[in-house]
Amino acid sequence: MTPGHSIFIIVLTVANVAGAVWLLWWMRRARGQTTTLTETTGHVWDEDLVELNNPLPRWWLWLFIITVIFGGVYLALYPGLGAWKGTLAWSSRGEHDAQRAANAARIERSLSRFAALSVADLSHDSAALNAGRNLFLNNCAACHGSDGGGAPGYPNLTDGDWLWGGDPAAVAMTIAEGRQGVMPAWSAALGNEGVDDVLSYVLGLQGRRVDVGNPQAGAEKFAQLCVACHGADARGNPLLGAPNLSDPVWLHGGSAPAVRASIADGRGGKMPAHAGRLGETRVKLLAAYVLSLSAPADVTVARAGAADAGADTR
Repeated sequence: MTPGHSIFIIVLTVANVAGAVWLLWWMRRARGQTTTLTETTGHVWDEDLVELNNPLPRWWLWLFIITVIFGGVYLALYPGLGAWKGTLAWSSRGEHDAQRAANAARIERSLSRFAALSVADLSHDSAALNAGRNLFLNNCAACHGSDGGGAPGYPNLTDGDWLWGGDPAAVAMTIAEGRQGVMPAWSAALGNEGVDDVLSYVLGLQGRRVDVGNPQAGAEKFAQLCVACHGADARGNPLLGAPNLSDPVWLHGGSAPAVRASIADGRGGKMPAHAGRLGETRVKLLAAYVLSLSAPADVTVARAGAADAGADTR
C-alpha cells in the first residue's frame, strides 16, 4: 500500500467515525429526552399517517455509542487505518501460517510412531496403510488414478508389473528420488520396413500376429539394437527401467499402432522425486500402500478396515 493510499484510508475512516459521533451528539442535544405525541416531522402519508418527531430511545442511543467505542478499540488493535498494523500486529496471513504450522506439528506427531518401521512392517499395519492411502490420494492420484490403475504413460500400480523393480526398497527409491525413462526413436535407423519387422517380432513374443513385417528379420534387428536394454529374452531390465516385452503390460498402450509408435518415435516419461517435499516417513508409508495395491489379499492387511484409523497426512 502506498503512503498516499494509506493517508486517504486513514482520513476517510476517521472522518466517518467523527461524523457518527457528531450525529449522535447532535441528536441528543437537539431533541433532548422528551417524547411527544403531537409534534411531527411534517411528513404525511395516506392522508392521515404522520411521523412523530421523537428523539432516539436512550437504550438505542447507547447501542450506537457502544458501537463507536468498539470501532475505535478495534482500529487501535487491528489493521484498519491504512498501513497501520494495529497494536496486535494481526494479519490473515499470519493466522493462516500459524494454523498451518500447528496442523503440520499435529500431523508429524501422528506419524512419529511410523518413523522407525520398515516398509515391510508398515504394509501389515492398518493405520499405516490408511495414512499411505491419504498420501496417495493427495499426491499420486492425479497421474495414477485414485485406484492406482494408471493411464497411458502412467504405470498401473495394481498389476505387480514394475519397470524399476517391485521390492520395497526399489519402490521407496522410485517415490523418493523419482525416475526418468527414455525409449529412443528407431525410425531413422530401421526405416519403416524395419520398424514393422521389430513390431512383428515383439508382438509375436506374446503369441500375437500382425499383417506387416517379418518376425525373423525383426528378431535379428532386435538382437542388434534392443537387447542392451530389454535383454536377450526381452524380459526387460529393472536397473534401466526397460520394460518386459514378453508380457501383455504396456505403459503407452499395447495395440499394434501404439507399439509401433513406441518403436518408431520413442517414448519419454518422468516420475518426479517426492523425498524433499514429503520426507522419509511419508515416502515409506506411500511405498507400503502402493505395494499393498498389488499384493495378494492373504498377505496384506485388509484395507477396508484401515479407514477407521483416520490419520490425516496431507
